[in-house]
Amino acid sequence: MTLSLQDPLFATYAIAAALMILKAVGMSWLTVVRMLQANAGFRSPEDLRKTPLNPTPNPKQLEPNESVERIRRIHMNDLENLPFFLAAGFLFVLAQPPLWLAQALLYGYVVSRLLHFAAYLTAQTHDMRATLWTVGSLILIVMALWALVVALGF
Repeated sequence: MTLSLQDPLFATYAIAAALMILKAVGMSWLTVVRMLQANAGFRSPEDLRKTPLNPTPNPKQLEPNESVERIRRIHMNDLENLPFFLAAGFLFVLAQPPLWLAQALLYGYVVSRLLHFAAYLTAQTHDMRATLWTVGSLILIVMALWALVVALGF
């Protein structure tokens, strides 16, 4: 098997993986935007040095800020889940599932993570977030099991 973006199966993985990577990197940028908007939620003592971006440092800037911390929690959740998706998705594609199944699972994972993000950002209940997380987790399990079964020759 040669991996190529001309292969619709691998292209599906590449699109889903790129979207998830961009989303996770975007969370870093959103954290910075929230910190600058709130002028708070800084993490390190050196962040209190006077700079062009922080012309009037204040020790309160090191106190937690809920709008900043919410984005950090969403980002941490991405960092906890994204590596499993990248690995499971890649192994799944190597197992050469039907294209329709790969599209359903890989894009389904992306949708579940984007909905999870929206639920977290808008402070939906834990039940809602957990449901969306579970959908993504089950997709990862299916992809990993599929790859395992194919690799074992069943």
